[in-house]
Order: sequence, then structure tokens, then C-alpha cells
Amino acid sequence: MDAAFAALADPTRREVVARLCDGELSVGKLAEPLDMSLSAVGQHLRILEQSGLIVSEKRGRTRFCRVDHQALSAVESWLGERRRHAEQRLDRLQSFVERRGNSDD
Repeated sequence: MDAAFAALADPTRREVVARLCDGELSVGKLAEPLDMSLSAVGQHLRILEQSGLIVSEKRGRTRFCRVDHQALSAVESWLGERRRHAEQRLDRLQSFVERRGNSDD
């Protein structure tokens, strides 16, 4: 999980993951909109692959990448738990404030 969050800390890598959520792309297609060398894109892809968020495979001369949805789901689940916990705390705070406001009447 730490490697996934470290990988997602970079905006370029978040953009790559977002694009791959729409489907598999070649490294060349992934690199097209990015303002960096193909070598730099490759470094970002290696980090994403090492984190487990993406999988790449070479077919002929072309390398294709896709999201590992299971790994992405684990990150989503962890974030969802944190969100639910925060929302529960805010709900309790809201209840407290409302009770407090009613007791001043």
C-alpha cells in the first residue's frame, strides 16, 4: 500500500493511471500528451509497475500497459474506510452541536 501511495503522489503518474483506467495503451500513446522524454515516461511506468498499480507486457516491438484493478481497488478500499471514519466523526460533531444549540433555548 505504501508503494502505491508513493507512486500516486506524483501528478504525472496519477494522470497515467487515470488514462489507463479507460483501457490498455501502448507506452507511445501514454507518452504522447506528456511533456517529457520517452525515457522519463518509462521511469514513471517502472515506478507504477513496481507499486503494483499497473502491469505491462511486450507484444512484438510494442509495450502495452494496463491498470491492475485489484491493486487499485485495495487503495480505493483503504481510502473509503478513512472517508467513512471521517464522516462518522463529523456526524457525531454535528449531533453534538445541534444538541448544544437546542439546550440553550
